[in-house]
Amino acid sequence: MTQLTHRGQDLLKDLDGFSVEVDAARERADIVLHRPPYNVISMHARDQLRMAFEALDDDERVRVIVVRAQGKHFSSGGDIKGFLEASPEHVSKLAWNVAAPARCSKPVIAATQGYCFGVGFELSLACDFRIATESTEYALPEQKLGQIPGSGGSARLQKMVGIGRTKDIVMRSRRIPGKQAYDWGLAVDCVADSELAAATDALVDELRGFSPLAQRTAKKLLNDTEDAPLSIAIELEGHCYSRLRSSADFREGVEAFHGKRTPAFRGE
Repeated sequence: MTQLTHRGQDLLKDLDGFSVEVDAARERADIVLHRPPYNVISMHARDQLRMAFEALDDDERVRVIVVRAQGKHFSSGGDIKGFLEASPEHVSKLAWNVAAPARCSKPVIAATQGYCFGVGFELSLACDFRIATESTEYALPEQKLGQIPGSGGSARLQKMVGIGRTKDIVMRSRRIPGKQAYDWGLAVDCVADSELAAATDALVDELRGFSPLAQRTAKKLLNDTEDAPLSIAIELEGHCYSRLRSSADFREGVEAFHGKRTPAFRGE
């Protein structure tokens, strides 16, 4: 178990249903869900997950963050009883907590298998990349409880696959297999369950090969311009491009290209 540092340190002392592993040699951190058999995510864990992402965002040892799970399933969703016990104020913060991967400046990968339902699916949707397996099933089943997704699920999904498919998933509580999610562009890959770890490792190492500064800039630009008019998005892209031109990483990338060598980016 990795000791995290955060201004809300007390809330990170006893992690509820997940652990954090940091491999400094590989510049990687893993947030591992482990409440068997279905890795249900409690209300308290949502607060802690947000803080864990914030702590890892500040951790200089970490370049890439992976969210994965122990066992056959990523997560069957949230603690249903917890919704009835939580205060309206607490419930109003759910989407903010689950959006922590999107706010994190570093690349975040969700490695999913088995059930990826409810808040588990919403958490993966807030990540930058999703790797599915042949057993993965994505779903937002809240209609079966007389509810709707409350942590950004329907909103993010609509941006990714359109209103028609989102209505089909949300209003019918449909399960989407991993292969279909890949065909729709929800997942960047769909592999055999036995290959999930290797596929995740490969994506981590690929992302580590790029400039940390350029990666942070690209992520923020894409997030910030998702709803922007095309002219505004192009304008902001130009400003980001201009700033990166004066970076040490850009100079290193150009020199490495002409020198036919692998660049050694430092994030500066």
